[in-house]
Amino acid sequence: MDTATVARFEANRNRLASLAYRLLGSAADAEDTVQDAFLRWQVADRDHVEVPEAWLTKIVTNLALDRLRSAKVRRERAVGAWMPEPLLEGDPMLGPADTAEQRESVTLAVLMLLEQLTPVERAVYVLREAFSYSHAEIADILGISESASQQHAHRAKRRITAARNGTGTDHAAARRIVEAFVAAASSGRTEQLVALLTADATGTSDGLGGTARKLVRFIGPSRLAIAMRAGFRPDTIRRHLDGRLPDFHAALVNGCPALVFTLDDRVLSVAIMEIRDDRIAGLRAIANPARLARFAQWWPRTDHDSPLIEAW
Repeated sequence: MDTATVARFEANRNRLASLAYRLLGSAADAEDTVQDAFLRWQVADRDHVEVPEAWLTKIVTNLALDRLRSAKVRRERAVGAWMPEPLLEGDPMLGPADTAEQRESVTLAVLMLLEQLTPVERAVYVLREAFSYSHAEIADILGISESASQQHAHRAKRRITAARNGTGTDHAAARRIVEAFVAAASSGRTEQLVALLTADATGTSDGLGGTARKLVRFIGPSRLAIAMRAGFRPDTIRRHLDGRLPDFHAALVNGCPALVFTLDDRVLSVAIMEIRDDRIAGLRAIANPARLARFAQWWPRTDHDSPLIEAW
């Protein structure tokens, strides 16, 4: 390919990666999908590609759907240990964030709910809500009728609406939320944590060090508060870090407030909070290095607040 042809693809790379990430919930799989699309672009008869952006969107969408339908992916996600990969604010893979729908479509809560949809419903929802494609365009991309696209969109949006939490948080608000969480978690009093949680709060963790074979779930504010308090015991943390204590930072992750644990600026884990009515409705704690690979790459590249040292 000549330089101009490569440049045409590269101009679309971030948008395509954002699309693939929303469809797959995995940054690594999204990168692989975009690279597969580049290989298709290399061998395509580009003289007959009228609108390269549309052609590439169609290729990436269908490559992502093929991955979702593969037996390997279905097995991995069926065992109960799958969780989306978190992305740090500023990562171009997060894609467009101009509307509430676009911000919502990349939260971990929505990415988890998308798992409950069929691959086609998932694609229609993402293309429509995150990228503002018309139903006629979606029908062409997926090879379905326009009315079918409308029906899939209606079903998907009805199921996703319940997860509309924490899509308007800015950095200042995120820090306030995280500071309150850290103060309560390190106080030694679970009732202070319970006061920060909604009555139906839940938590999900991939285990200490991300080693759990299945995700650990905490249902209800009391159980979640006890688990969070246990995770903030300095003696327990020191035992796992050779006597040291990590720094922790407030951050925005997938559009939601988050607490980032680091040691020597190396990311150890991330706890993402879903906010509803100014309280924490959900907490997702991720420590598996594979899930944090892209996050860990972006962490040293971005400006972040000073550690919340005083909370210890």
